Amino acid sequence: MIRIDTIWLATEPMDMRAGTDTAMARVISVFGVVQPHCAYLFSNRRATRMKVLVHDGLGIWLAAHRLHQGKFVWPDTRHGSQIELSAEQLHALILGLPWQRVGPGNAISIL
Repeated sequence: MIRIDTIWLATEPMDMRAGTDTAMARVISVFGVVQPHCAYLFSNRRATRMKVLVHDGLGIWLAAHRLHQGKFVWPDTRHGSQIELSAEQLHALILGLPWQRVGPGNAISIL
């Protein structure tokens, strides 16, 4: 499928009516450049919808996801304008779980 090496989350909301070109312009304004094999995540103000832009090295993919209940656990701008996520954190985010608690820093190694 699509190779994704790095996942970036933008903390400022984006208009979900944005198409591929507008989303790409937003990635460039927030991250400086659209890198190949990177995913860029944006949400709306209420954090009920998410758009993901991926540059696969040849073209641009744009996907949208909407929660019918609840909202995504989205950081605010006081954490900076961008945050790098791991694949595990992305999976938790998509499910609406607190993704900040996922990762090696919160691993349980001894019972």
